[in-house]
Amino acid sequence: MARRTITVHHVRAVLRGAERHGVDTVPLLRGAQIPPLLLGDDLARVTAPQFARLFRELYRATQDEFLGLGSAVSRPGTFAMMCRAALGCRDLGSAVERGVTFYGLFPGGPDLVLERRGGDAVFGVCSDLEQDYFLAECLVIIWHRLCSWLIGRRIPLRWAEFGHPPPPHKDEYELLFGCPVRFGAERTGAGFAPHWLDAPLVRDEDALDEMLRRAPFELLSRREYGTTVAEQVRRVLAGALRSSPRLPSLGDIAARLAVSPATLRRRLAQESTSYQQLKDAVRRDAAIAGLVEGHEPIAELAARLGFSEDTAFHRAFRRWTGTTPGAYRTETERPPGAFPYDSSSPGAGASGGGASGVGAASDRASGEAPRG
Repeated sequence: MARRTITVHHVRAVLRGAERHGVDTVPLLRGAQIPPLLLGDDLARVTAPQFARLFRELYRATQDEFLGLGSAVSRPGTFAMMCRAALGCRDLGSAVERGVTFYGLFPGGPDLVLERRGGDAVFGVCSDLEQDYFLAECLVIIWHRLCSWLIGRRIPLRWAEFGHPPPPHKDEYELLFGCPVRFGAERTGAGFAPHWLDAPLVRDEDALDEMLRRAPFELLSRREYGTTVAEQVRRVLAGALRSSPRLPSLGDIAARLAVSPATLRRRLAQESTSYQQLKDAVRRDAAIAGLVEGHEPIAELAARLGFSEDTAFHRAFRRWTGTTPGAYRTETERPPGAFPYDSSSPGAGASGGGASGVGAASDRASGEAPRG
């Protein structure tokens, strides 16, 4: 399945902590194979492996699990220790409460809260962590997916709310969180059915060690949702594109999902998207991944993605990203002096180096990242 790409807004956001502490981020971007010039284009996007490399570069530079985005440093190993403390709890609710208490011991740490609101259990971040709210959003994502991992079952979110106005890339949030979203709330958080708090933990120390070797990007990038209609349609389209440039029609997908085309169209509209938008997004992400990670000629890439002419592909790619396929590939070629990630280097995420917020070890560059 084609990996999703990540909006440049998140690239800018994750850099701000390092910039605030005087770190020169240009070498970090180059080490991640992200052209610094892309940051000036609001339409630009990067691949999940590029974003994962940037996480690693930032972690090395800051030695902070929050990448400089918090009001205080979270030393390497903090998240791992919290996980070990929570692992001994009898159920998920007790584990989350222990984690909230753990971070409350650190001056300047994130102000986390677990509460019941109406018929929902709510995990939230109370403090205004940084101007882009990126860290608060990452914390909610990581904690939700950590909770799902601890009990071995996906916990569906009922809603997510954000303590800031709708950003330019607001349309991506529902896909990222897999639930209805709202902006302008008192704080950033997410709600789920409270019965999940009674679920027993099913992980042991060996499983935790394995998870921590891939944290936090494994948690940020894991696709556990798929409950929205848009996500189901996107998954069908991405899977089809792997084997054929001809994508299934709206009617084909409706039949596969056992609904009428009109019903599918209406449900997508209720989720603020459409079949055409999802089809464009799947092709866009596959095009960016092909240009950054592959070496096939652009004409062959265009044909593989279902474009009958190179010119049509060029027009579409410029509409998606603001630049041409050739220029994008040239800009993202590996710069001199940039080397692949060496897992033996500092901050590579041994068993004690998982990150609580956004930094430390990394993924295996195989999943989708926080986009939105």
